[in-house]
Amino acid sequence: MKLIAGNCNRPLSEAIAQNLGIPLAQSSIRHFADMEVFVEILENVRGEDTFIIQPTSFPANDSLMELLIIIDTLRRASARRITAVIPYFGYARQDRKTGPRTPITAKLVSNLITNAGAHRVLTLDLHAGQIQGFFDIPVDNLYVAPVFVRHIRDTLSVHGKMPENVTIVSPDVGGVVRARALAKKLDADLAIIDKRRDRAGESEVMNIIGEVEGRICLLVDDIVDSAGTLCNAAEALMKAGAKSASAYITHGVFSGGAVERVDSSPLESLVVTDSIAATQAVANSKKIKPLSIAPLLAEAIVRISQERSVSSLFG
Repeated sequence: MKLIAGNCNRPLSEAIAQNLGIPLAQSSIRHFADMEVFVEILENVRGEDTFIIQPTSFPANDSLMELLIIIDTLRRASARRITAVIPYFGYARQDRKTGPRTPITAKLVSNLITNAGAHRVLTLDLHAGQIQGFFDIPVDNLYVAPVFVRHIRDTLSVHGKMPENVTIVSPDVGGVVRARALAKKLDADLAIIDKRRDRAGESEVMNIIGEVEGRICLLVDDIVDSAGTLCNAAEALMKAGAKSASAYITHGVFSGGAVERVDSSPLESLVVTDSIAATQAVANSKKIKPLSIAPLLAEAIVRISQERSVSSLFG
């Protein structure tokens, strides 16, 4: 087995390698003066089972080109199998036409990865499950729910028992399936926030479906970008009488002033995985707490390499 790290999230690659007890393969990934990407693998990979660890997060286009060129490099170096480990799959939010003359870029990206020479993809909490069907190669979509469940129990349990007033909250209607699955694992109640704008230019009205008064509310979502929806949801929960509001998010994009927005919001804490490398602002935040997915990805990599079941991780 060979692990090849892209430049997008080197700390996660090193953590995965440490969990597996093997070093990262020696490679050189650099840019020419015009920002062309050049990749060189500095050790033999002929006949090897290779895993490229590269989320396609900011800078998204550079990260994607790096991934494609590493795949092509390994294919031309006669690697036996190439698995693209993409903890955060960029362009996943463009999974359908949102209007006339708009692209389905998630499909385009899946075609690029397949045509570059990848044999399979390992990813985490895809924004839309149907993206698995965009690929003509096997896709293992891992779920972060077991990691969140373990953290929630460790944080909230008193003498090994979870409090009875915990409610899992979906910040929008689109995330109900994810929130319901987590609530079921924790035997917790479920609430949904329905946001709507009655007229253009007017602020969103938050309607809360479910009981939140006096309850410990945990907002659950796959992506936090500008953090506007999340912070507005926390504010609505507190106004409705919630005891506290915290959040569990898989992918921390944190664009623009998102970190400042989170720090000044009613959120007690925001737990986010390291699928995307933390910026300095994220690292300095008093409310944003990191949670490593390296053990989960390492276990999945071992199972793929040994041709064992990945789905049984979530059984």
